[in-house]
Amino acid sequence: MKSIKVSILGKQYPLKVEDHEEEAMIKICSYVDERFKNYRQQLVKQPESTVMVLAALSIAEELFEARRANSELEDNEEALMERVNHSLERLLTEIKE
Repeated sequence: MKSIKVSILGKQYPLKVEDHEEEAMIKICSYVDERFKNYRQQLVKQPESTVMVLAALSIAEELFEARRANSELEDNEEALMERVNHSLERLLTEIKE
C-alpha cells in the first residue's frame, strides 16, 4: 500500500492505495474536486455540505446512467449472439440434410 495526499475543495485527504491504483485515484479525486468547485461556483450561498451532497448526487447520477447504458449494450450484445448462434445452428442443420 502506498500513502498519497489528495486535495478536494482545498482540504488535504490522506489515502492509502495500491501502487497500481495511484494514478487512477488521483484522476478520480481531481474529477471530484473539479465537480465540487463547479457546484461551489453555482451555489455560492449554500453551505459546503450542501454543495458536496449535490455534487455527489450528480456524480452518482452519471454512474447510474453509465451502468444503464452498459447494461443495454450487454443486453444488445447478448441478443445479437443468440441470433448468430441460432443462424449457425440452422445453417448446420441445413448442411447436414
